[in-house]
Amino acid sequence: MTGVAPLIQLRNGAKLPALGLGTYGLTGDSGVASVRTALQAGYRLLDTAENYRNEETVGAGVAGSGVSRSEVFVTSKFNREWHSVDGARQAFQASIERLGLDYLDLLLIHWPNPDQDQYVDAVRGLQALLDDGLVRAIGTSNFKPAHLRRVIDETGIVPDVNQIQLNPYHPREEDRAFAAEHGIVIESWTPIGGSGDGLRSAPVITEIAEAHRRTAAQVILRWHHQLGLVAIPKSGDPQRQAENLAIFDFELTDAELTAISALDRKGEGLADSDRQGH
Repeated sequence: MTGVAPLIQLRNGAKLPALGLGTYGLTGDSGVASVRTALQAGYRLLDTAENYRNEETVGAGVAGSGVSRSEVFVTSKFNREWHSVDGARQAFQASIERLGLDYLDLLLIHWPNPDQDQYVDAVRGLQALLDDGLVRAIGTSNFKPAHLRRVIDETGIVPDVNQIQLNPYHPREEDRAFAAEHGIVIESWTPIGGSGDGLRSAPVITEIAEAHRRTAAQVILRWHHQLGLVAIPKSGDPQRQAENLAIFDFELTDAELTAISALDRKGEGLADSDRQGH
């Protein structure tokens, strides 16, 4: 086993592993095997969603891994049709049935969908699930500070987690500052960049990787960790999974962190949370 990520305590007391496995696109028998090998390598955080159509796959991977359910932090997300107090409960019930689990560690609203304007009630529904002990933590995905501010102002509820697109091309300083102010942990999706965007081959990344005798992906994931972010890279390859997890035994300098953050593309290519995304 490569090792296990350190834990970060959330507002509600649950402990979130500092790095996880994104499962978008992992389906069928190969997906089950990918989840199983990740858990056997030491991953303890799994991220899925109703939209990914693979909750059954993730649940089967957990069941076949030999790792105790109590050690695995399972996250799912629900869609806009469940944006109500009762709808959140229905979405939760459907997710645990597909996963084959009795509870979720973290349940997120996948997108705010402000055109529908029901995300505040969806958060109220999440809080009811938390109060009933059906989830260990609650959160949002792709919410901007304005969305979160409205939730807090109208309900007094502060999500444990906000999962957003974040990497050195999109360091999201405003979002990070808001989260830090309110004690919200940020999870980063597409943490090492997207296919063909060139992030992993950027000269500043490759130079730092060479200096530390690490891969470009490891350097980027270490950047996330040192900024207090929880990265959830997706990989179905056992070797790449092990590589991504092996980032807790070296450290970037302040100058290196700054140089990586300077890759900021100022919003170019950033997903728009004012619409529904995948």
